Amino acid sequence: MNNNNATPPADARALVAVRDIEHAYGGNRVLNGLSFTLQRGEIGCLLGASGCGKTTVLRCIAGFETLAAGDITLNGMQVSARNFSVPTEQRRIGMVFQDYALFPHLDIAANIAFGLHRMDKPRRQLRVAELLETVGLARAGAKFPHELSGGQQQRVALARALAPQPELLLLDEPFSNLDVELRERLSLEVRDILKQHNMTAILVTHDQHEAFNIADMVGIMAGGTIEQWDTPYNLYHEPATRLVADFIGQGTLLPGTVVTGNLVQFELGTFQAKLSGEWPRGAPVDVLLRPDDILHDDASLLLAEVTHKAFRGAEFLYTLRLPGGGRVLSLVPSHHDHAVGEKIGIRLEIDHLVAFRR
Repeated sequence: MNNNNATPPADARALVAVRDIEHAYGGNRVLNGLSFTLQRGEIGCLLGASGCGKTTVLRCIAGFETLAAGDITLNGMQVSARNFSVPTEQRRIGMVFQDYALFPHLDIAANIAFGLHRMDKPRRQLRVAELLETVGLARAGAKFPHELSGGQQQRVALARALAPQPELLLLDEPFSNLDVELRERLSLEVRDILKQHNMTAILVTHDQHEAFNIADMVGIMAGGTIEQWDTPYNLYHEPATRLVADFIGQGTLLPGTVVTGNLVQFELGTFQAKLSGEWPRGAPVDVLLRPDDILHDDASLLLAEVTHKAFRGAEFLYTLRLPGGGRVLSLVPSHHDHAVGEKIGIRLEIDHLVAFRR
C-alpha cells in the first residue's frame, strides 16, 4: 500500500511528474500506484532490491512500456496514460544503460555523434569536442570502445546520451559493471557533469551509497510502490516506515514506551521522538538508534560491553550490550581499539529520534 506521507502530489511545475502509475506483465502486477515528482535540474534515484520494479519505472517513463493506470507528464505535457503513449523518440529522453551499448565498429567521436544526424557537420564536430572535454576524454575521439577502460566507456555512454540535449536523462544501473572504488569515483564525476549541464536525471540502483553520492531525491521502492520519496539525509535520519529504516544504513531497535505527547522512554532515558500521529500514553514502541547516535566517551558513567567489533580502517563498528540487555551499534575511531568483552563508556547524541509502533 502506498504511503500517503511519502509521495507528495505532482507539482504542475515539475519537469517529471509520475502519478499513481500501474503496470503488469501478464497477471504479474509490477507497479502499484507509484508516484513522485522531480524538478528541473534535480537528480532523482529509485533505490530498492532486485525485482522491486525500478527498471520498469524507467521503461514506462521512456515509453517502452504502456500504463495500466495513472499518468506521466514531462515538462507539463502528458506522455503516458492508460491507452495513450507518446512515441519514445518524441519524448526528448536520453538513456545510459548498464552495458554501455556502444557501437564497437564506430570510434568514440562517431559514437557520441550518433544521435546528431540532424546537425550540419561543423556543429556536430563542435558538439562532440565539447562533450569529450566535459567527460575528460578530449584526446580519445579517434579510439574505439575496446581500447578504453570500463570507466572511460561509461563516460562515452554519458556523453552520447547528453549530445542531443535531452530534457531528461535516465540511467539504468550505470555503474554496476565497475569495481567498487571506480564506481564511487565515477558516480561523483557523473553528478558533477549533470549539475554542470543543469540536467534532470533519474538513476536506478540497488546500491544506497551510489544513490546518496548522486541523487538530490531518493525513492525507496518495495512492492511496486515508493515507501518514501525524500532527500538522502531525511531517509537516513527520519525514515517514514520501518522498511525504510531497515533498508537505509545500519541501526538497531530498542523497545520503549510513550510517556506523553512525543516523549518516549526506553532503556537509555526519556527523549523527544518523531511519532506519526497521536499515540496514547503507555503505547509500546520500537526506537531506532543509528551507530552515529552512540558515542564512545571514556568519561561517561554509562558502560556497555563490546560483544563484536568490525574493523573498517578509520573506524571500528562495535556491537555493544547495554546494562539492561539491549544491543546497539557504535562507530568509534579506530585508535580506540577495545577487546570483545571489555566495557566502554558511551553517551547518546540524538538529533533525530524515530520510533515505530511495535
